[in-house]
Amino acid sequence: MIVLLDIKDSKADFFMELMKNFSFVKTKPFNQEKEKFLNSISEAVEEVKLHKQGKIKLKSARELLDEL
Repeated sequence: MIVLLDIKDSKADFFMELMKNFSFVKTKPFNQEKEKFLNSISEAVEEVKLHKQGKIKLKSARELLDEL
């Protein structure tokens, strides 16, 4: 299982050190570029969920192309 956690920068070193002590846990820190990418994907998924629930209206592909 893969789990993505959002940890305060001030606690990240402690948490990573703690996780290294568990033989069954593999850790891999993200750089800021990957973090930004994952955040944007998460936001997009949340927008799709809200659209499916009828809470927001998304732009059509044509509307997006017209903006360019």
